[in-house]
Amino acid sequence: MSKQYTPPKVWVDNTKGGNKWASINRPVSGATHAKPRPTGNNPLQLYSLGTPNGQKVTILLEELLALGIKEAEYDAYLINIGEGDQFSSGFVDVNPNSKIPALVDNSNDDEIKVFESASILVHLAEKFDQFLPKQGNERTQTFNWLFWAQGSAPFLGGGFGHFYAYADEKFEYPINRFAMEAKRQLDVLDKQLAKNTYVAGEQYSIADMAIFPWYGKLVLGALYDAAEFLQVESYTQIMRWAKMLEKREAVQRGSIINRSWGEEWEQVPERHSKADVDKVLKLKPSNS
Repeated sequence: MSKQYTPPKVWVDNTKGGNKWASINRPVSGATHAKPRPTGNNPLQLYSLGTPNGQKVTILLEELLALGIKEAEYDAYLINIGEGDQFSSGFVDVNPNSKIPALVDNSNDDEIKVFESASILVHLAEKFDQFLPKQGNERTQTFNWLFWAQGSAPFLGGGFGHFYAYADEKFEYPINRFAMEAKRQLDVLDKQLAKNTYVAGEQYSIADMAIFPWYGKLVLGALYDAAEFLQVESYTQIMRWAKMLEKREAVQRGSIINRSWGEEWEQVPERHSKADVDKVLKLKPSNS
């Protein structure tokens, strides 16, 4: 490291005016400004951003719609975390932790507010009786891998991804520390997929939907531009599984919702109907 850091006796927030993604954080919770959340006409209202955590939910919703479940229709509103939308009063009312994604279920008389991506996946899977086994070992294994993703991905995203791709300065120690952990996690997943078609067994489940936007996109080269650095081609079973999932139409649709960056055919900042995604996918080059 270029310089030694000695922690002060009392921590002081000195992130103001620094790195864009560090400066949006703060040591207290709650709303910073009053702004009501928008509401559409569909039963489900999603407030999110097309990052891996956001993609988990939009992939599931698109998979449910692909099965012909009309009750899974949803409005998806963009939460621009770079602009502090997650600290608006309307969003904080749904998720006091100010993290995307957040869901409001207006299907019944009682409004249900759901936050944390795994909680949203379970809520929707149980609500529509899809992609989550009802009982037995398969159900337990699905939960095992769903919560493995919840506990592991912060090391990949907030750890490896932050220091390798987003930090203003590159330091050897944190990059090596989190690269080691990212590769260990990839090895764990690769060995699991060597024994199973999908992550939790022979059925496609919410565990796959939770893991693919992180680890699947990583080995496919769509996350952090770190494929060569992490030697992802060596994880042959993850690569097999990731290529299989990326061919699913619902995965392709869910991956571009609440995005306002990238190619034109990758951007659906807001989604209110199937047509919103259809018209964007028509712009996709045939060789992409």
